[in-house]
Amino acid sequence: MNFFQVNSKCNGCLACLQNCPANAIDVQDDAKKRKLRHNMAKCARCGNCWRVCPQDAVEFQYMLQNRWDEVISLDLEHCRVCGEPIYTAAFGETLAEKLGKLEAPVCERHKPALTLKVKAHFMGKK
Repeated sequence: MNFFQVNSKCNGCLACLQNCPANAIDVQDDAKKRKLRHNMAKCARCGNCWRVCPQDAVEFQYMLQNRWDEVISLDLEHCRVCGEPIYTAAFGETLAEKLGKLEAPVCERHKPALTLKVKAHFMGKK
């Protein structure tokens, strides 16, 4: 979600740009359009743009909301013993590439037990 939003009341007067102490608002004109641009990294979130806008076009409330926005959703790999989520499937693929083999996902709690079981299996055979 873009936190800095301008509604349809904007008439392009540039009061927001002229009063932004952080220079976080920029204008780009081409042959037929004026584009207002906002840089969230520069924004001081001071609300000056919202206060000075004569058209009430700046939707500053979105920048004040205390919420988490989902940016990506990834599939999880779970421990094959207890089902606890361990890492994402994409991370598992990266591990397999780096290690040269695909490891069964096992949580830290069950790794020692699984290691002992494997050792007992192979040490019992001669």
